[in-house]
Amino acid sequence: MSRLRSAMKRVKTGGVEKAETPKPNRKKLKTSVKSEQSSSPLPSSTYHSFPTAAAVAQLRAGLLSWYDSEKRELPWRTLALTEEDVDTRTYAVWVSEIMLQQTQVATVIDYYNRWMKRWPTVPDLAAATLEQVNQMWAGLGYYSRGKRLHEGAQKVVSELHGQMPRTVDSLLKQLPGVGRYTAAAIGSIALGHVTGAVDGNVIRVLCRLRAIGADSTSPVVTEALWELANLLVDRERPGDFNQAMMELGARVCTPKGPLCSQCPIQSHCRSYQKVLIHQENKVKKFQVKSHKSLPDIEDCVNQGTCALCPSEPWDHDLGVQNFPRKPGKKPPRVERTLTCVASRLAGDGERECLLTQRPNKGLLAGLWEFPNRLLEEQRSEEEQKEALCEEMSRIVGTPLTKELLQYVGEVVHIFSHIHQTYVVYSLRLKDGEIQTERGNTQWLSRSALQGAAVSTGVKKIMNLCDPVDCKQDSSLKAGKKLQLAEKKTDKAQKSRRAKPGAAADGRRQLSLSSYFKSVKEESV
Repeated sequence: MSRLRSAMKRVKTGGVEKAETPKPNRKKLKTSVKSEQSSSPLPSSTYHSFPTAAAVAQLRAGLLSWYDSEKRELPWRTLALTEEDVDTRTYAVWVSEIMLQQTQVATVIDYYNRWMKRWPTVPDLAAATLEQVNQMWAGLGYYSRGKRLHEGAQKVVSELHGQMPRTVDSLLKQLPGVGRYTAAAIGSIALGHVTGAVDGNVIRVLCRLRAIGADSTSPVVTEALWELANLLVDRERPGDFNQAMMELGARVCTPKGPLCSQCPIQSHCRSYQKVLIHQENKVKKFQVKSHKSLPDIEDCVNQGTCALCPSEPWDHDLGVQNFPRKPGKKPPRVERTLTCVASRLAGDGERECLLTQRPNKGLLAGLWEFPNRLLEEQRSEEEQKEALCEEMSRIVGTPLTKELLQYVGEVVHIFSHIHQTYVVYSLRLKDGEIQTERGNTQWLSRSALQGAAVSTGVKKIMNLCDPVDCKQDSSLKAGKKLQLAEKKTDKAQKSRRAKPGAAADGRRQLSLSSYFKSVKEESV
């Protein structure tokens, strides 16, 4: 490991050097297979690295050729290639990299297009409110990302005079929420800096390429992967090369079911070579009735003491999926939360729901949600339902009883580290029951709620309540119609009884003299 580090030292230093111009080379340069200059030495022990400079050049050429013909057309890639203004270009790539953290490309595209249409420059975003940013981010998850983008834009405008940082180091130090990978990605794609970029996709590709089987989250492996990325990155097209590595991991060298037959750098992959050797050995053992052990693929000379080699044996059933290896995930925390969907009829007849705003720090910071209370194990659900009722009484400013809370159902929502179950109750209020409201509450109609700064969990709860509310509203309307009809009937009957001389069958009742007079006239 020490030899690997020392041999790559100069490569690593060169990997973050400043580009001559802030604008990346937009031409598709043909990468020739040639020897690297002696200024980029390679380690003498190359099992987890590359044997020659020619091998590095071949890998670069094969990967970039594949990328040029197979890459997806994505809006942030288009902006990175066509935007002339360096600040706008850097900002555009920054937004895309933050959105793509823990989120799939297909989900991000629509959010990215709407974001850039509304806030096409850093000053535009800086002038927005956090409420507007949260509203735009709603449904994308990991909401602190949007908040940090907003804070970063305000910092660029107020402290950096509107100019985006120009180096990888300054991107890392000056922008909140930007880590080592994000700074390297922005620096190489938007600014043309020669630096590798290691994200989850790249970790998987590199571990399989060089049979790195130790815990990929450990500091030793992390540093080795960055050294490899800095060694491999193309000096003329660093941004394209880094995107090609990510594209390869996302579409070909996938976590499950990798498409090894379509891989443009298959010949460089030690994991794939190991699979081929195993298949050949099986054929030979079948053809030759001999149980003598056959030679296996080259292994690390330091196996047993190497910090990059796997501690567990190779599993032939997994094939290349033996790598990368990660420690077992910690199971998510299980929570149950009593949630109250309080509603009222607005002046236009549409039903509105009461929402409260979360604190500005922590999970779902600054978003709006239905009033709720985390269930505690040591207390019964009935006791905590009573506590939720007391909280609702405090919010609306009038005494309520827990019998008004009607059970609706449960909604499960999974966060990255929490398995959340919302136990949902409805509370239908009349205007007279609402006395006061706190500053961090608001009433929203169903249509307004869909575009508000709320989480996906809140929308799931609303979807659960909608059929119940519609049924209750229909019953209420039917009841009102029946009451109205009964009132009309009662009014008509009272009106007939009130008129003097009115017969029960509605005909006019005559006086005795009038009766005899009419009879006499008829007889004549």
